[in-house]
Amino acid sequence: METMNERMLAGKLYKAADAEIRAASKRGSDLVWEFNHIPPQESAKCLAVLKDLFASVGKHYYIEPPFYADYGSHTTIGEDFYANTGCVFLDTAPITIGQRVYMAPSISLYTAGHPIDAAIRGEDLEYGKAITIGNDVWIGGGTIINPGVTVGSDVVIGSGSVVTRDIPDHVVAAGNPARVLRSITEKDRTVWQAQKDEFLHWQKQTGWK
Repeated sequence: METMNERMLAGKLYKAADAEIRAASKRGSDLVWEFNHIPPQESAKCLAVLKDLFASVGKHYYIEPPFYADYGSHTTIGEDFYANTGCVFLDTAPITIGQRVYMAPSISLYTAGHPIDAAIRGEDLEYGKAITIGNDVWIGGGTIINPGVTVGSDVVIGSGSVVTRDIPDHVVAAGNPARVLRSITEKDRTVWQAQKDEFLHWQKQTGWK
């Protein structure tokens, strides 16, 4: 027979008053509080607490405080991850973040949901739906990603977006609700490669390191 915690992670109705769930929530709250109160100069300690908080993290990761997570232990983060200040991860269900993902300030990932039926909602039954973010994604400030959404790889999400549906690979999306504005093409890569080449030329001329 599945536990209440297993029901929660599977996206089924559950009650958060369960002892195992409450213990996991308290553990997450304690680690989040500790992280948010570490002096900025103690970056090694910040990284250690984040590593304890999450289910797993890749190499090279950082989150600017303040930060909030419901559990932390339901979130998996890939390599080269950065999140700016004020981000919120409601990881009732699993959150999976790929490689080289950048988050601007005040990004909210909401896996948590409540029944539309008011009577059932009033019985303190709730659910979560997993969020997945692919590789090479940049999410603009103030974006909300709702329960059950998958964001593909090589994606830019414009600031202030509310993402309610899946976003495919290789696109720029924005809006409320978010919609695909255009594809990311070889022309984009050519334009940005030219700007990188100009930077490298400047760097060589100035000797900047």
